[in-house]
Amino acid sequence: MGSLRKGLSKTRTSFFGRIAQALSRSDVTDETWDEVEEMLLQADVGVPTTLKLMDALQSRNVRRSDQLREVLKEELTALLSTPQPMNISGRALSVIMIVGVNGSGKTTTIGKLARRMQLNNRKCIIAAGDTFRAAAIDQVQIWGERANVPVIAGKPGMDPGAIVFDAVEAARARNAEILIVDTAGRLHSNFNLMQELKKIRNVMVKVVPDAPHETLLVLDGTTGQNALNQAKKFQEFVDITGVIITKLDSTAKGGMLFAIQQELGLPVHYIGIGETIYDLVPFDPDRFVDGLFEDEEEEE
Repeated sequence: MGSLRKGLSKTRTSFFGRIAQALSRSDVTDETWDEVEEMLLQADVGVPTTLKLMDALQSRNVRRSDQLREVLKEELTALLSTPQPMNISGRALSVIMIVGVNGSGKTTTIGKLARRMQLNNRKCIIAAGDTFRAAAIDQVQIWGERANVPVIAGKPGMDPGAIVFDAVEAARARNAEILIVDTAGRLHSNFNLMQELKKIRNVMVKVVPDAPHETLLVLDGTTGQNALNQAKKFQEFVDITGVIITKLDSTAKGGMLFAIQQELGLPVHYIGIGETIYDLVPFDPDRFVDGLFEDEEEEE
């Protein structure tokens, strides 16, 4: 599995590394505080979370920059929470619905998540519920093959609810424990498409009690505060239970993850730190914050 520090190298170099450099000086001055606040905002931490963080930092009465660096790491970690295990055990079949806009990395995340389930000895099936784009069906089938997980798919334009129904039947026939359902990459501002997403959810609950048991929103880490707006829109229409942040290995600023937890209270279950099928890692607040600041590459 790839190194988390390596995966976060661009985020670290671009923004949080600059904060670390700013804190390499000897004394904390008014200029230091202004510089840290500006960089946090540039890193997409968001105004409410940045102000909360700055209040916490300044209340610690730190005088030296090297101390402030450690205090900053502590306060950033305190903004995050370790997610509870997902609700995908204790029943014959658990359903995970994956939602997110086109281009967020949703399809690749489904493949990576399915592979993680397989590695944890959980028999898994994928439903290709994004029937609006032929390419989406092809992509999820390719990732299903990479993960060695069966994919239940239909033809472009088919009713997604029918695909979900068929996938549930297939999962039961094959004694699968986990069904991961792909959905169309909804434009979060399009009311009709969001209503359709609610209909798909209603189909699930008719064929599997209390389904979906998890509804995970995939957010592109490179989109910054726009991802926060997407999350708010999705929450209006479906009961989002958790988040997966992708593309943190690219030019992502990383700060939006703090805003997601602080402003929406949503748990972050996984983060994507690379392009291979193994580059989806469980979210750990301590390791994540360390990865934003540390230069040493971790051996795994």
